[in-house]
Amino acid sequence: MAENIFLEVVTPSKAVVSEEAQIVVAPGSEGEFGVLKGHTTFLTSLKLGTLRYKDSSGHDRAVFISGGFAEVLPNKVTVLAESAERRKDIDVDRAKKAKERAEKRLSSAGGGVPADIDFVRAEAALRRAIHRLSIKGVA
Repeated sequence: MAENIFLEVVTPSKAVVSEEAQIVVAPGSEGEFGVLKGHTTFLTSLKLGTLRYKDSSGHDRAVFISGGFAEVLPNKVTVLAESAERRKDIDVDRAKKAKERAEKRLSSAGGGVPADIDFVRAEAALRRAIHRLSIKGVA
C-alpha cells in the first residue's frame, strides 16, 4: 500500500483541511493535477474548482476552492485558498440564493462602466454558486 501525503487547505480566516491523504487532485490554473507521496516539488496557482482527495481511510472527499496557490512537496500539499469549503459544509440554500441573485444581476446588467463592473462580479458569483451546488449534487 502506498504511503500517505499530508494535506493542508487554509484560507485567510481558517484551516479547512489538515489531515493525511492517499491522493490529492487539485484544479490548477493550467489544468487539474494529482499528487501522491514522493511527488516532485512545485508551486502553482489554482482556479475555481474542486479539490478532491482520498483520506487515509480511502473515503473520497471534496473541497470547493475559489482560487489560490498550491505548494507540493514530496510529503505535503499546502493549499492557500482565497476561500474553501468542505462538501459537507456547503450550505445549499445559501448557494441557491447566491445563484439567483447573480442571475438577476446579470439579466438586468445594462451598458456603461458601473454595469460592466457589476457584471464581472455577478458572473464570478454565479460561477462560485454553480460550482458549490455541483459539488453537493444539486442542479
